[in-house]
Amino acid sequence: MSYTAEQYEQISEQLKLVRQEIGRYIVGQEETIDLTLYAILADGHALLEGLPGLGKTMLIRSISEVLDLSFKRIQFTPDLMPTDITGTSVIERMHDGKSHFKFQEGPIFSQMVLADEINRATPKTQSALLEAMGEKTVTVLGDTKQMAKPFFVLATQNPIEMEGTYPLPEAQMDRFLCKIQVPSPTKNELMEIMKRTTGAKNIKLEKRLSADELIDIQQMVKEVIIADDMLEYAVDLVVATHPDQPSAPEMIRQYVEYGSGPRGLQSIVKLAKSRALMNGRFHVSIADIKTVAKPALRHRLLLNYEGIATGLRIDEVIDQFIEVVQQGQNV
Repeated sequence: MSYTAEQYEQISEQLKLVRQEIGRYIVGQEETIDLTLYAILADGHALLEGLPGLGKTMLIRSISEVLDLSFKRIQFTPDLMPTDITGTSVIERMHDGKSHFKFQEGPIFSQMVLADEINRATPKTQSALLEAMGEKTVTVLGDTKQMAKPFFVLATQNPIEMEGTYPLPEAQMDRFLCKIQVPSPTKNELMEIMKRTTGAKNIKLEKRLSADELIDIQQMVKEVIIADDMLEYAVDLVVATHPDQPSAPEMIRQYVEYGSGPRGLQSIVKLAKSRALMNGRFHVSIADIKTVAKPALRHRLLLNYEGIATGLRIDEVIDQFIEVVQQGQNV
């Protein structure tokens, strides 16, 4: 199905209203909000990393309200079991005295699921999310059940408190379309936060989209055009993350153990298409790709021992190879 330029502009205006409505409650965090919306429009999952108290949970809850999506929050703890997420079969007694097993759905059966402090649960419990995130199904006792539509997992984790945590396996990290770094608020933002949260006025968010409208917009994102030269640029970025490639920058060969796989490229393209649509365009630009490269790749690169020992940050590595690839494109 093809869409007209007018339809793209209309959807862009509608998404701006969504963005403004979220901003009525969430102070600052413009980039965080935008990237989270890009992931949702691309029908993907997002991992938000930031210090406690930065509003990650409230941001996700606010988005679910504005988009009119059913919402469930799962607080991940070391004693959380997989069935606490997926649900389990319970014995139900009928009026005639007979009993039968009935499946009691877990919180995963919701349109938007907040996996709060996901790295506090054991790997076995974390893996309960893998099937739902990858195939959008859940299999319990051989019975496969479909997830709600649309379906998103938005997870949070604390980057500094490592005691009692279980780092996410690479296979699960790869399921997230993007990893978003949530920054600390500025002085002016802190002032505004205090006014909104300690005063008597309550802010009630309005619904700006329905679930069906969101599904239609997700289809529009897929229709956004990416030219061959733009796609080649995205491919070059992913290839540059592999230290065994001749085109890899010196920093990659020296400090990176493993680079991004095909999902990294898919994430860049999907997020870039979402950004283009939110800006009222039906084609992907270089700026779209460069903007989403960090959140799409930062959780897919693994530093080697030397890189870790030098205290190198993944974002510094990504900045380096984006510059090198850009220079190669301009030659």
